[in-house]
Amino acid sequence: MPDPSEAAEDYSQQPRTFRLELARALPMGFVETAFSTFAVFIAIRIFELPTWMKASIIASGSAGLLLSLFIVQFVRRHGYSVNNMVAGLWSITTIGFVIAALSRTNGTLFFVGSCLAYLTLASASPLMAQIYRKHFSNENRGHLFSLAALARACVGALCGWLGGLWIETQGFPPLFSAYAIGTLLMVICVRSMAPVYLRKSNRIRWFDAFSHVRENAPFRKLLIVWMLLGLGNLIGWSLFVEYISNPRYGFDFEADKVGLITSTIPMIAFIVCVVPWGSIFDRMPFYRVRATVNLFFLAGILVYYLGGNMAGLCIGIAIHGIARAGGNIIWSLWTTRFAPADKVIEYQSVHSFLTGVRGVLAPLIAFTAANYLGPHWVAWASALLIIIATLITWPELKAETAKQAS
Repeated sequence: MPDPSEAAEDYSQQPRTFRLELARALPMGFVETAFSTFAVFIAIRIFELPTWMKASIIASGSAGLLLSLFIVQFVRRHGYSVNNMVAGLWSITTIGFVIAALSRTNGTLFFVGSCLAYLTLASASPLMAQIYRKHFSNENRGHLFSLAALARACVGALCGWLGGLWIETQGFPPLFSAYAIGTLLMVICVRSMAPVYLRKSNRIRWFDAFSHVRENAPFRKLLIVWMLLGLGNLIGWSLFVEYISNPRYGFDFEADKVGLITSTIPMIAFIVCVVPWGSIFDRMPFYRVRATVNLFFLAGILVYYLGGNMAGLCIGIAIHGIARAGGNIIWSLWTTRFAPADKVIEYQSVHSFLTGVRGVLAPLIAFTAANYLGPHWVAWASALLIIIATLITWPELKAETAKQAS
């Protein structure tokens, strides 16, 4: 029986886990284009789904993060391996993609399948963080994670463009069938990793992980910062596809151009920057990294929505892709710096749960506000929230600077 203790890392598994994570990153990069671009595009242009359905497809991934808090406690209570739980969730993701592929002319069925797929895909995020914590050493965790993210982004950049062409010529059902196959390959990879267990507990309180919010002041403050920053960023991100594919906003692009702008261009920027961001995360003080990434998010959203032409869209989404590269690393690994080794998954589950809260709210706010005020005002609201979140960390930024200078 494998050692169920969370405290004992097994870095001897690092080479094997890294190889399997690289292999998993390839289908993952392909699958992510479903929710960065094509599910929303199909909802807008093919089925003409109502606003609440479009917003719900985007929000379903965040709803999965909400559920992740309870999934972690479920795994702890029953003693399942983290790997098996992730594989089970992604198997349900496969079913969701199959349902979406079979919908053809049924918009409601497409909506149900897409939401199910995104919900279960996202709900495994905190569990994967525990695998990284268990098998990747502190010295190069950010670097290894960034290399896998690089592979994922390369595939995403290529498939963002090809997927648009595929929809134009073949329709969307074959593409979503391919997404189902990609998810099954991800299941095989995570099942092949050395099993990771949580410390089993016979008494489970579903919200017990929130005790760390009360006990750890830096963690509590960072959660507040994440809430403001994440809400601002997600409000802007929610309308990226809507802004350039809905005729009412003036662009009315087809699937190939939408895929190029919202998937390929930001993924190319991600590819160029993700490995440097991984090294920066390993070496630079945390709050300085956080503030730098925030500035890129701020600039990307404003240029995208206020540029007014194709060049503005491309430059803005590229800047946002640079920010996404750094933000992806920070989001996935920041709790490994602030949490005790045996509590990483609990800290991450709280973080994921609150990400889910803002992620459910953000699309509903964004689509509703865009209908009444227009996307430009949504962009300014996003920018304001990001600025406030950055200013809250100013004391920590000053302390880091003073510490380095002494």
